[in-house]
Amino acid sequence: MAIISLKAWYIDKYEPIQEIEKRPHDLRLSKQSLLKSALRADFLNDIEEVKQASWFQRYLEGAEVEFYIEGSGGYAISNIDLISHEIYFTKRDVMAHLDPTIFLSYQQEYSASSTALSEALSTALEQLNQRLRFPLKVEVSPRSQKAPTRLNQTTIRRLQKSLLFIADVTPIFEMENELRSQVPSPQVCLELGCALQGKRTEQILLAGQQRYDSLEGHFPFELPNYQQLWFDRTGELEETLPVVLETMLQKFGLFL
Repeated sequence: MAIISLKAWYIDKYEPIQEIEKRPHDLRLSKQSLLKSALRADFLNDIEEVKQASWFQRYLEGAEVEFYIEGSGGYAISNIDLISHEIYFTKRDVMAHLDPTIFLSYQQEYSASSTALSEALSTALEQLNQRLRFPLKVEVSPRSQKAPTRLNQTTIRRLQKSLLFIADVTPIFEMENELRSQVPSPQVCLELGCALQGKRTEQILLAGQQRYDSLEGHFPFELPNYQQLWFDRTGELEETLPVVLETMLQKFGLFL
């Protein structure tokens, strides 16, 4: 039977799949068996070539080594047998499946905050994109003044495939309870719930404007302080947002 060779690319930092497939592959594989969450294959590369590869050195150091395999998706190496040329892979939801976008979930009830956040984000990306390997763009959640928000499949897919998710959690009213909880826009809360369920914590940023006019209660979401960005005025946001975004993007190895 003829051997069907599959290409496999080592993923050491974030790259969209379209960009990964443009560069030379790192492994040639012959698939032996495929399960729902695993893959066994023979590598067709020379053993010495594999030994010298940077990904193999990382594997020996105990690091998780991820690959994108042609036609199969993302996997991490579970075990390697150099003598028999066998590699065992485990299915992984790798970052390569994400689009180079930032999904902005904004509210309409307190326009001062949403306007400031949108403008500061656009300005920050103009500066950051000059230093990134791939430019990022902003995607905004759809809103209607008349109809209630419905999360259709297109919006959910855009949210899930975004690299970062930013929610405008500026409170719009205060609940009459013991904690006097400050409540953000219900539309934002709905999208934030989807993000918390489907994205890694380090991909989420909560941003909001401090309300000193009448709302003094407690914020209802518990995320680490470094994932919350509160501001009093637009000028303050324009200074802090680029720094926060740069810190978040450093984890993806996006900078030149």
